[in-house]
Amino acid sequence: MVKILLQIVSLTLLLGAAVAADPTPSPALLVLNKGDNAMAIVNPANGKVVASIPVGRNPHEVTVSDDGKLAFSSNMQGNSISVIDLTAQRELHRVDLPNLRTPHGLFFAAGKLYFTAQGDNSIARYDPASNQIDWTRESGQKGTHMLVITKDLNKIFTSNMNSDSIGMFERAPGQQEYKLIVIPVGKGPEAIALSPDGKQVWTATGGDGHVAIIDTAAGKVVETVPVPTQRINRLQFTPDGKRVLLSDSGNGDLVVLDAASRKEIKRLKVGENCEGILVAPDGSRAYVASEKNNFVGVIDLKKMEITSRIQPGNGPDGLAWAVRK
Repeated sequence: MVKILLQIVSLTLLLGAAVAADPTPSPALLVLNKGDNAMAIVNPANGKVVASIPVGRNPHEVTVSDDGKLAFSSNMQGNSISVIDLTAQRELHRVDLPNLRTPHGLFFAAGKLYFTAQGDNSIARYDPASNQIDWTRESGQKGTHMLVITKDLNKIFTSNMNSDSIGMFERAPGQQEYKLIVIPVGKGPEAIALSPDGKQVWTATGGDGHVAIIDTAAGKVVETVPVPTQRINRLQFTPDGKRVLLSDSGNGDLVVLDAASRKEIKRLKVGENCEGILVAPDGSRAYVASEKNNFVGVIDLKKMEITSRIQPGNGPDGLAWAVRK
């Protein structure tokens, strides 16, 4: 009888824990924690971690499907991509990539996941519906790290750290094959972002402290802007296109530029080894991951000050915003 009662109590506690578990909010802030090999789901309203989901080894970047139901983590060790159900708060499956080593940059568009395979100097595309890699392309450069894609999918831009270049893959409307144009930009480009109007690609060179601005139509650098930093590794526009945020992993600064004048308007000390940057869709806040200090700084973009810190886990880096549709 005692054994039966203990089993009933245990089952009741388990069911109670399941019911008490917080559901994934919408919107949700997603944070990849390298030190935990996990993705944290955070409620941005209060900074609370509602779930931590194991993913592959050494996760770096995270992105979300168009409907906000799935998240994807690039796992650089073990060569895999984790596919995560945000409602169920679990990894659905892990896509093994034996021939596309060291996946890193991610970009979800038109129902498919585009990613870089840094170890094989390639870009590729994963179809979640068929659970297949349905397209690959050599980058023609070394250290292919991050990527952005125009809305019409006719141009893909990659940052190639070890070739000091941006790759522009261009296809004619209605065609499938992309031709490559190599755009020299400076030493060690890593950060890359497409302006909200799609007219420019900005990239920051981690090795020589400047931002190169590329005209997306012409496929060439039209301006170079010096930015005194140690090592810029991420760059993001605000949704209105008026400001550009850069994280300096060398000294822990967040640098804010006026996009039109190219002038620095603010510099904030965030934390050691700044990594991922994310701007909320309404442009009110920015989130900056401090990998070494194990927090994500929340910046009020109107006041231009850090208002709080989120503790998502160990070694935070990649960030994404998830809204169910």
